[in-house]
Amino acid sequence: MTFDLIKAFVLGVVEGLTEFIPVSSTGHLLLIERFFGFDDDAFGKTFVVLIQLGAILAILSVYFLRLWRIAVGMFSDPAARRFVIGVLIAFLPAAVIGAAAGSFIKGTLFNPWVVCFTLIVGGAILLWVDQLELKPRFHDATAFPLSMYLGIGIAQCLAMIPGVSRSGATIVASMLFGSDKRSAAEFSFFLAMPTMAGAFAYDLYKNYALMTSDNLIVVTVGFVTAFLAALIVVRSLLDYVSSKGFTLFAWWRVIVGTLGLIGLALGY
Repeated sequence: MTFDLIKAFVLGVVEGLTEFIPVSSTGHLLLIERFFGFDDDAFGKTFVVLIQLGAILAILSVYFLRLWRIAVGMFSDPAARRFVIGVLIAFLPAAVIGAAAGSFIKGTLFNPWVVCFTLIVGGAILLWVDQLELKPRFHDATAFPLSMYLGIGIAQCLAMIPGVSRSGATIVASMLFGSDKRSAAEFSFFLAMPTMAGAFAYDLYKNYALMTSDNLIVVTVGFVTAFLAALIVVRSLLDYVSSKGFTLFAWWRVIVGTLGLIGLALGY
């Protein structure tokens, strides 16, 4: 029981801290399972589903009032309605590809070698984009062109490869399409809501039969730690990237990916 609580705490913290920054929460969870013996058994699958809900609720709690105003004004405010349409457009490509090829992707690409390589490559791309002398044209995540929302949504599909990072793919695409760093990160938050909610609903449907109350305390620990860790990230990330950029996250990806490859090569 003690090991299960430690496992729940560690995985909850990792999920919460990495879900909304461009380092790949899925990749980190896979590597932790590989190198620390946190096997992805039946309980592990249901556990990951439930701690994802903690991260979703964290971002909803931070943006609740803003989302409420958008929802209320959707039928009377053209700008709010246009933004909702934009988010749906951005969400659609991942929903279609996930439904069509999700099982194939998980069965083929979800292994630690792929994670380590994509962490390193993604880190190099993030460093490159962060150092470009881009001239942002868009400073409001709720007012991007509809074509830009579609392009970001297509880029998000790359994150189905573990280690790529959903937030990383959407942030890089947003910046290359003309967004400043802050609004790029903020739109990744907005797009995370339907994307994560859809993935959560799908995983819950697939693993519903495995849900029991036998490990309620363990699940609660993971859920709460994921919620609190994600809350810290969501509240602080926009200010951080506005002033510091994404260099820290890029080098973290490279270091973790490199250490992972060394560990795998040594047979761990």
